[in-house]
Amino acid sequence: MIVTETIAYDVVRSVGLVEIRQYRSLILATVRGRSDNGAFGILFDYISGNNQTRQRIPMTAPVISTGDRREKIAMTTPVISNRGEFSFVLPQSYSMDTAPEPLDEGIELSLVPPRKVAVLRFRGRTTEANVQKKTAALLETLRGAGVQAKGEPFLMRYNPPITPGFLRRNEVGTDII
Repeated sequence: MIVTETIAYDVVRSVGLVEIRQYRSLILATVRGRSDNGAFGILFDYISGNNQTRQRIPMTAPVISTGDRREKIAMTTPVISNRGEFSFVLPQSYSMDTAPEPLDEGIELSLVPPRKVAVLRFRGRTTEANVQKKTAALLETLRGAGVQAKGEPFLMRYNPPITPGFLRRNEVGTDII
């Protein structure tokens, strides 16, 4: 699958290796309470046409997830992980009124308002140990700069499974006040 769009953002400032970004509003298609692998399959079916209008939706980057990252799946760019949630970001051309309605009741469409996010980019595989280490570094950098995080940190993955580990782009992020 070809990725046609990456989430737009503006870099507000940098704190060491951490970027403070301003994101525009986003529409997320989210599955909760499933493994990353199971949620990915459900969301992939949705963007492949398993929706009310049978419309194919271009894949965007990142894919967002939080939660148990021990189970790894083949990724497209990016994937965002969050505790118990796995989300695809819909292309900016969609609004809540024009996004195709999912046929699977386990998919929730939601509008995320504009927000500031602190992000630490890293390369390699997203092992649990590596993600924990990078998340700790992100939060430590923010504390040292007097920037307050809010909510759960999340993982954003950007590459397809055929990408060698040393070339993979990943990011850990957290909303900030």
